[in-house]
Order: sequence, then C-alpha cells, then structure tokens
Amino acid sequence: MKELKQTATARTLGRFSIGIGDRFGFEGVAQLAALTAARQDGIVVTPVWNKSNREHNLIGTCPADTRAAADAAVRAAGWRDPYWLDADHISLGNVDRFLDACDFFTLDVAEQIGQACEPAASEALVQRVKKQFGSEPALPGTGETLALGDASVQAAAGKYGAAVAEAGRIFRRIQAHRGDRGFRVEVSLDETDIPQSPQDLLVILTGLAMEGVPADTLAPRFSGRFNKGVDYVGDPRRFAREFALDLAVLALARQQLGFGDGLKLSVHSGSDKFAIYGPIREILARTGAGLHLKTAGTTWLEELVGLALAGGDALAFAKDLWRQAVARREELSRPYATVLDIDPSRLPTPEEVAAWDGPRFAAALRHDTRCPHYNPHFRQLLHVAFRIAAEAGNAFHRLLRDHRTTIAREVTLNLLERHVRRVFPSARETALKSDSTTQS
Repeated sequence: MKELKQTATARTLGRFSIGIGDRFGFEGVAQLAALTAARQDGIVVTPVWNKSNREHNLIGTCPADTRAAADAAVRAAGWRDPYWLDADHISLGNVDRFLDACDFFTLDVAEQIGQACEPAASEALVQRVKKQFGSEPALPGTGETLALGDASVQAAAGKYGAAVAEAGRIFRRIQAHRGDRGFRVEVSLDETDIPQSPQDLLVILTGLAMEGVPADTLAPRFSGRFNKGVDYVGDPRRFAREFALDLAVLALARQQLGFGDGLKLSVHSGSDKFAIYGPIREILARTGAGLHLKTAGTTWLEELVGLALAGGDALAFAKDLWRQAVARREELSRPYATVLDIDPSRLPTPEEVAAWDGPRFAAALRHDTRCPHYNPHFRQLLHVAFRIAAEAGNAFHRLLRDHRTTIAREVTLNLLERHVRRVFPSARETALKSDSTTQS
C-alpha cells in the first residue's frame, strides 16, 4: 500500500469547513462577516470558495478570477485564518485549468462508478480489505460491527475499483504540477443514483489508500434527494443513521489506513437542507467529528433577494430576469436536471411577477417555509438562472455594486443564520454533549 503523505502546508481545513460558492465574486467580504460572527459564538469554520468547471463555462470566468476575488475579500475583511479555493467537481479532462489557481481539489469520479475494472486490481483491493479488516471489524464509537462478507466486498471492489483508480490518476496529475505547494483533496461520489453503504465506503477508502490518495474529505451519496437550493427530500431519521455509520467508517479508516486525523465527511448540495441540519449537528456534537458542507449557489439567490428589496432599477432587473428564466426554463434546467424538481404549473407568470413589489418578490424567493408566499419552484428556477445575470455582464455588476449594503446584509444573514449556526455545534456544545454521552 502506498504511503498516504499529505502535501506540506501550515494551513488546515480544521474540524469544520464550508464550501461557499460565489458565482460572480462580489460576496466574499459578506461571507467572511458571517464566519467572523460565528467565531464569536465559538463556531470555527474554515471558508472554501468553490466553483466548478461547468459554472466557469456558463458564466465566462476562469479559476484565476475566483482566486483574485477570494484573495481580495480576505484582504478587505482582514481575515487572518486559513482559507482555500476549491476546483469543484473536476476530472482528468479539465483539471489542468485549475492547477495554478486552486489549492483544494474535488475529484469527481462518479462517471467511473460501475465501469469495468482491471480484474487484478479488483482482486488486489478485495484481498487488502480482507487482510486489513477481517470479516467483521468494530466500528469506533458505535458498539457495532461491520459485516464484510465476501460477496459484498467483491461487489464493491468491482463497482468502485475504476472510480478509485481514476481518483489516483487525477491526484497524481495535481501532485506532479503543484509539487511542494500544499493542497487538499476531496473525493466526490455523490453524483450517482444509489447511495453507498458503509461497506462500500470502507472498500473505497481502502482503494484510495492503495492509490496513495490522502483524501481530506469524502462526499458519499446519501439516501433522499438533495435538490438545488431547497430542503432535503427524504427521511431525516434514515439520513441520520447513514451519516453516523459513515462517520464511524471514516474513523476506522483513520485508525487503520493511514488517513490524517482530519479526514471527514462532505455533504454536497448541502445548501438549505434544514430537515437534516438538526440531526447532523447533534451527531457532530456527540461524536466530535468534523464536516465539510457545500452551500454553493444560495449566495446568488441572496443577491437576487437584495436586488428585489433595493427596488427601482434593481427590482426591475430581477423581474426581467424572471421573464427570461420562464422563457428559457428547459435550457437553464438541463445541466441540473437530476437535482431539480420544478413543477411548471407552480411557477408564477411574468405578468404576475411584474405586479409584485420588492418584499413580495423576496418573500417568494427567500427560503422561509413559514411564509405563505415562499415558492420552492420559483426558487429552484432562479437558482439555475444565474446564466442570464452573467449575460447581462456589466449592467448586473453595476447593480451589485450600487446596492452593496442591502445585498451584503442578506448574504451574511443567510450564511450565518440559516446555515452555519444551524449545522455546526460550538466547541462548548460539543464538550457538553460528549461529556453527557460518556456519563450515560
């Protein structure tokens, strides 16, 4: 098995980190204001700006633009703690454009899941799992064991062997280019239809260790739906069970496979998944485990909320964007079809929206299920309509600058109150929960 050697860097991801998408690069200071406020509550979260190749292509930006925006925000905010820039969902075919600008790489190997794997490599993975863990290893902190039957291990090795090998190839490409410049690695398995079992994850982690991939975070596919910008659809109790077992598998991998102490789970499309934030927070507090959460495009939606509340030409822009979004719904939805559930019959017409004032537009868009005007279908379509704003170019950017105070307030509030404070426990809360668990 290859040695899992982290690239040298004094910066860490810390126990908690958050992927803060910023489509247009204007909201970094407002995002850091949220994380600064959280630190006053004892919630320490490392920011990771993330932007995918697809989003760069749709907007017409490049990774260097995101790097410049993140660095400028850090300087302006006086942020003195670690921060990272994520090449989000990259593959071997597009990683090269991210190599210089980014220092966090999300290796998306979902397309290789289920592809044919070299029989010798698959058998080597099976034998390594058997040798390392036996047939029923104990899961740390659970009082449970994990059944590793021959059939389940062989099936997992056959299904995920090609994906693991691809992760190794991408990692080595990054390592060869960056050399001693520190970087972090996430392995993403979430963009597939079937959730991974705990047995699958242990086989995957064993394979990554064999490939020498020192993963910092692992993004599995959980049960339920993680649609863009709206709440979790599924059974929160089932999710909590999966989440806790996956954390235990990662703990076992840290003990026996040589992964760093910081190896943690990542929840993708994690924005606004309020139904599972409570269970996540409770489990994190009880176990002391870490988490990486990606909030992605909700910052763009808060920009729209701010524009609507600003009124005048900003509200007019938001209304016209909606008119175009309705006309282009199929085009805008196509790249995100697997993570959207939009009912066209529930979408307000452009004529209806034209009659709204700013607060009414904001109420339909803002994710507050207690509000009778909230419309998740309206929200999901606007979530993927950022391309229209990008096409507006300088006209849109001018509005973002002209109404900075209003927009920044919404961005900070959203990240702090709806995400960070809901999902991440404070250090004190973790200590209290851990003490009570030990005593019981």
